[in-house]
Amino acid sequence: MTLTHRMKYLGIFLSLWLVACSEVQNKAVSSAEHASHGTVAAAISTSAELAAVSSLTSGVVVWDLTTQTAKYRLSQQNPTENFISYLAFSPDGQHLLTADDKNLSLWQMRDGKNIGFWSLPTSIVRDIAVSQGGTQLLIAQSDSKVQHITLKTGRRLEFLGHSEKVNTVALSPNGRYALTGGNDLKAYLWDTQTAQILQTFVHPTRVTKVALDHKGTLAFTADSQKQASIWDLTTGKLKQKLELGRGRVFTTARFSDDGRYLVAGSASRRVTVWDVNTGKVVKDWQVSAFPGSKPPSAVVYDAVFIAPDRILTESSSGLAELWEFEP
Repeated sequence: MTLTHRMKYLGIFLSLWLVACSEVQNKAVSSAEHASHGTVAAAISTSAELAAVSSLTSGVVVWDLTTQTAKYRLSQQNPTENFISYLAFSPDGQHLLTADDKNLSLWQMRDGKNIGFWSLPTSIVRDIAVSQGGTQLLIAQSDSKVQHITLKTGRRLEFLGHSEKVNTVALSPNGRYALTGGNDLKAYLWDTQTAQILQTFVHPTRVTKVALDHKGTLAFTADSQKQASIWDLTTGKLKQKLELGRGRVFTTARFSDDGRYLVAGSASRRVTVWDVNTGKVVKDWQVSAFPGSKPPSAVVYDAVFIAPDRILTESSSGLAELWEFEP
């Protein structure tokens, strides 16, 4: 979906959402409640048409963001015993991959139907990704392996490049390339057809977050301390080290469609936009805190550009929030 289409949805957001009014929320343009008691995971489709939120009591609820109505309620098990803590939309928003520690399910967003179920009998899920059209899955595992599944053929490939637990994965839209990071201080860009390592990015501490731009030209890698970097994949060279100040552990990261900006969220409520070409901070916000938390806290689960100057976030507070900045 183009940014022009997203602007259409922005108008709907502004007409439907409740304007935030608390001291913390007043920096947001608007907000909408998607879970009254907070969430354990959330994801937003790239087009910002859908959001999926997982709570301990309601299973996974998929929201239509154009109307702010609940569209589907999905469950791998009893909704009152929901432990789905990983959610990932395909780049086209047509499929949603959900996972708890051991089990994964793939859902069609046109009708909410389940079209696949997988289990990890000997390991634990650490992160997930799904390709365009829901054709390929990528699963980070606690046993240092990364599993790539091609649904049409049933082919399973295990990437064995990491020597320790894998924390984070990203998949190119066509499913051909994977970016993975782990406790072995490395992030690898590799070919999902051959498992050949194409590029290696080394950090001083464990790699906790990776991201790819949709054109396949930029990569983001971040560790558990103070190093967050943007890489030029056409050359394999460092493009920028991001201006961080204090260290933080990132929980989500995305490039803008034009590759000009990177937005990333953390477990400390912070959402930050950086200029990719300079590494400088463009804007910094704090999402609303989880109700009743002392000190105020919230995890930013996802953030997406819905226009060149607007960001939509989902966090553990149970709120979707809209933010605006000057490019």
